[in-house]
Amino acid sequence: MKGFIIKEFYHIFRDVRTMVILFGMPIVLVLIFGYAISTEIKNTEIAILDYSRDHMSLELSNKIISSEYFLLNENLTDESQIETAFKAGHVKEVIIIGDHFARNLEKEQNASIHIIADASDPNTANLLVNYTSGIIQNYMRDKFGEQGMPITINTEYKMLFNQSLKSVFMFVPGVITILLMLVSAMMTSISIAREKELGTMEVLLVSPLKPIQIVVGKVVPYVLLSFVNAITILLLAFFVFGMPVEGSLVLLLAESLLFIIMALSLGILISTMAKSQQTAVMISMFALMLPTILLSGFIFPIENMPQVLQWLCNIMPTKWFIIIVKDIMLKGVGLAHVWEETLIIIGMTIFFIGVSVRKFKIRLE
Repeated sequence: MKGFIIKEFYHIFRDVRTMVILFGMPIVLVLIFGYAISTEIKNTEIAILDYSRDHMSLELSNKIISSEYFLLNENLTDESQIETAFKAGHVKEVIIIGDHFARNLEKEQNASIHIIADASDPNTANLLVNYTSGIIQNYMRDKFGEQGMPITINTEYKMLFNQSLKSVFMFVPGVITILLMLVSAMMTSISIAREKELGTMEVLLVSPLKPIQIVVGKVVPYVLLSFVNAITILLLAFFVFGMPVEGSLVLLLAESLLFIIMALSLGILISTMAKSQQTAVMISMFALMLPTILLSGFIFPIENMPQVLQWLCNIMPTKWFIIIVKDIMLKGVGLAHVWEETLIIIGMTIFFIGVSVRKFKIRLE
């Protein structure tokens, strides 16, 4: 028994994959969950429209910006710039300070502030409004002391793109992304690995097909099936959950098709590296599932994460597709506003296909 136990330890220590699962996975999960899952607001970019520009409005603006919660992205000069700022995707909240702010507080003991939040993510919008209101109340106590009670700042809120704060408006784009990513990548990740296990790889080796033709041939059937899957998801989102499509439906379908091709290409890359179907499935689940959920901005705001995780988020294709889906479905933007995200996904697709062909060519030799 002693010798058998020692032998098992040797087997475990010699197997790199087992060591990664035993020790690597817990460490990675603890770090990702610990840093990515946060209900706090931090370094959120906002815009301020200050009609008053007096000493009190500037003091209040500086107090908001000096907190660790907000970063000033832009000083607006007119309300017509608000919608443009939101559709650009960088601003999550706009604070509007009314005319004669200081005079109204000192003489009439009453002033008004309007807060407009991007409610495409209703949880974050609520937190932003609450944090801003708290800073305003702290400013009043610091400025007026005991006189702060009769002096009031009327704060009015407006939730843009999701006035009823339906959580489904946040979850549907994320669910669409996760399903298309995981299902598409996992379907193709086992395709070439299956050929190796079944012994049919020899047929491909002796065929006149080039590596690029084999890769494309593996991808095309799944593209069509996954596109039908994407249409089904969108129909359910629209008719069952009432998810609007404010922008172009053709653009949304085209972006979905592009994302499917990217996910399938990633699955093919995994398949060329894996020696068995089981290994391909494990790589797909471990490398795609948790990062897709935690590091895509689907549930937890990316700006709240440490800088290292924010860099990792930038290499996650799902981050860019979620931005595209939200912008098209909720904000009604066109290609002019999502072209950067589209180019990033195109670049990733080309990269995955190129590496897949190269890896497959190496295995042919």
